[in-house]
Amino acid sequence: MKTYHVRKEDVVRNWWIVDAEGKVLGRLASQIAKVLMGKHKPYYQPDVDCGDFVVVVNADKLVATGKKLEQKRYHFHTNYPGGLKERELAWMLQHKPEEVIRLAVKRMLPKNRLGHRMLKRLKVYRGSSNPHTAQQPKNLEVEA
Repeated sequence: MKTYHVRKEDVVRNWWIVDAEGKVLGRLASQIAKVLMGKHKPYYQPDVDCGDFVVVVNADKLVATGKKLEQKRYHFHTNYPGGLKERELAWMLQHKPEEVIRLAVKRMLPKNRLGHRMLKRLKVYRGSSNPHTAQQPKNLEVEA
């Protein structure tokens, strides 16, 4: 039996839509990362970008377990002297919920060029509407 090596021209990309309402952040992000990498496909290969597109709606209705709303912090730097800033998860969910999901998924993807390419296929929206209805995305069931 021969080993099948997938080429990037042979990859078929599907569109998936995920409703984040009432979902736990980490569990949702790990499922999204798996689809972006293509691990749900039978011909997954780590050195080939064979993942799909994922559209996340209702990003502002995420749920965090435990005391993460007050204790989880996001660090960033403004590139000015003394410009180290930090924000709590509660503040981020109120002001930038799209960024919370994007960062969680980004940190679960490979840290190389392939991971950056995968992250470009993630589309996150605050409300329930999105401009990707023409692609006819299928519902992706994520366990709560």
